[in-house]
Amino acid sequence: MRKEKERRLTDAERRRKERFEMLKADLEREGFVAQEMTIDIVKANIMAIVVVLPFIIVLAVWYVWVNGDLGAELSLAGLFLLLVLSIVSIVVHELIHGAVWGYHVPSHFKAIEFGVIWSALSPYCTCAEPMKKWQYILGSAMPTLVLGLGLGLVSIYTGQNLVLYLSLLMTLGGGGDLCIILKLLRHKTQGEAVYCDHPYELGLVVFERPIQAR
Repeated sequence: MRKEKERRLTDAERRRKERFEMLKADLEREGFVAQEMTIDIVKANIMAIVVVLPFIIVLAVWYVWVNGDLGAELSLAGLFLLLVLSIVSIVVHELIHGAVWGYHVPSHFKAIEFGVIWSALSPYCTCAEPMKKWQYILGSAMPTLVLGLGLGLVSIYTGQNLVLYLSLLMTLGGGGDLCIILKLLRHKTQGEAVYCDHPYELGLVVFERPIQAR
């Protein structure tokens, strides 16, 4: 773990950090070595725009191809509704993370906690128990698949441009998750590995045990 974080941790984050350090110590005694795979939130937001831009373009072009155009401009009431739906969807985004990860770990939803990094106005979900690689990736990707791609398909085949705009915002909001997934897919492990969500940062910690250490 990094020695000191720039931001001040909340009481809940400090508690999760202490619990994580105990898990880390247990795994290290079993021969695992920890490797952090985290992304700075500010950098992640910048990277997210680049990473998800092709998906946003595809959804928008697909919508226009099926419906002829983007439809009428949203009224003031429509913009307000989009804002409200976006806030609700951000909450749902984190709940989906928690639902998928919680389903796959032994303690289920007791291992799931939610919080907000107030310095970046960024809500998050974290899981306290290790997972397999595919389980972590599935839980990371599912909110964007449902709220980004899923809503995008609904908008395309219903012609509702408000739903399209919401899906584009949710796709953009999943950019940080996609950055982590891409980083994880590029990471090659040698031997056994378990994957644990970072207790208070964007990303995860990979615990690897070399074949000869078994």
